[in-house]
Amino acid sequence: MQYEGRKEDDSSSIRQADGSGLHDRHTLAEVKACAGGDSGRDANRDLLADTGIIAEDGATEGGQEARESSRQSSEEKQQSELNRNHVTTAGTGRKSNLSRRAGQIIKRGESKWLVRIFLGRDDLTGKRKYHNATIHGTKKDAERYKTGVLREVHMGIFAEPSRMTINEYLDKWLEAAAKPRVSERTFNDYTDMMRRYVRESLGGKRLDGLKALDIQKLYGEMQERGLSPRIVRYTHAILSSALKQSVKWGMLSRNPAELAELPKMVRREMQSLTANEVGKLFSALDGDRHAVIFAFATVTGMRPEEYLALQWKDVDLAKGTATVQRALIWRKGGGWYFSEPKTSRSRRTIPLPTSTVRQLAEHKRRQAEWQLKIEAEYQNNDLVFTTELGTPINLQNLSQRHFKQALKKAGLPNSIRLYDLRHTCATLLLQAGENPKVVSERLGHAGITLTLDVYSHVLPDMQKAAAEKLENMLFSSVGTL
Repeated sequence: MQYEGRKEDDSSSIRQADGSGLHDRHTLAEVKACAGGDSGRDANRDLLADTGIIAEDGATEGGQEARESSRQSSEEKQQSELNRNHVTTAGTGRKSNLSRRAGQIIKRGESKWLVRIFLGRDDLTGKRKYHNATIHGTKKDAERYKTGVLREVHMGIFAEPSRMTINEYLDKWLEAAAKPRVSERTFNDYTDMMRRYVRESLGGKRLDGLKALDIQKLYGEMQERGLSPRIVRYTHAILSSALKQSVKWGMLSRNPAELAELPKMVRREMQSLTANEVGKLFSALDGDRHAVIFAFATVTGMRPEEYLALQWKDVDLAKGTATVQRALIWRKGGGWYFSEPKTSRSRRTIPLPTSTVRQLAEHKRRQAEWQLKIEAEYQNNDLVFTTELGTPINLQNLSQRHFKQALKKAGLPNSIRLYDLRHTCATLLLQAGENPKVVSERLGHAGITLTLDVYSHVLPDMQKAAAEKLENMLFSSVGTL
């Protein structure tokens, strides 16, 4: 059953909803009238609001005596009354002082109850604050709801129901919480993922009415549409982060996304080229002005956004090294900018083979000659790999106009991506017996565990090679046992 309400001061109206979406509106005057009084009986105000001594038939207990007592009541007397208020602990049958704040249950009609709970006074205005909820059901249902709210208030986890929709909340979260702490690229990813997968299905729901079942249904629909477990899990990570923040802001008592079941991650088979296939690719690229880029990508294992952001100040030809300092990011609406590398480990210095150093030196000489030839038309961004005008290279253009054409010419599978040159570098090194720690550092992985997990397909061959090494070390001189 769903219960909703909001805070109220002495003059506010309140609105609640039951599980079927039916709404009732109550004012303080109505609550008084329900207790047998009228709007002019201000003497009953504190008694009705704070002590919870309202009878089910609508009449105040004690009649005139209660009204007289109300006129003489003070904050101390109210506190004494609240101290005597006990709430039954769910499932134990025992009574415990879970809260010093009283709760009222007022009959509003057939199988309809108003639960009214005093939350204290506003720190700024001093006005009383209340939580109000209309419960459709038995009085036991109302008692159960009151007990649960009082327990949450006592534990400090009670969240006043919010009328904000999921769409409105996501807008607030993205601007107030996500944008200040993540990169522009990540922020754009968050915005896009919520727009594509969450807002249409859940955006119109109220935040305080969001259930784990709603989120589970969303994930199921995403899978039915053929979206991969990776996309579902990424969507979940963003949505769960947003809802976690709502708990911190006191808008929800718990994060419903934490209760959703996620699809099992299916790891896509890694694609890489063999040493022989790499040779075919390089031969097919002979004469291509961007051939040096593909050779550099293969031997360094850099991510595309890293080597396309490389500047000449990052390259030391004398020492034969290249240092990753930034990443090149393209905005969807046009334009580009430099961003921080993916992780802190992404900042790294990579030793280069001698042949690659010679290629870079020749490339730098030709680039300088071309810059002098077109003079003012050249935009000098100090980039190592550029277009003819000195501007950054668009990854999509590089892939489709150069890399894919070379794959076709070399007779290699079209399914190979430009990013797979990074996988090729790692796979070839591991197959050659290189220490996984060295490979991990070259790739800029957050840790060696990630490297071993991603390239687990190489491990069986490494284990076989290790067994052969042990054979040669231990038994080559003594023969077979």
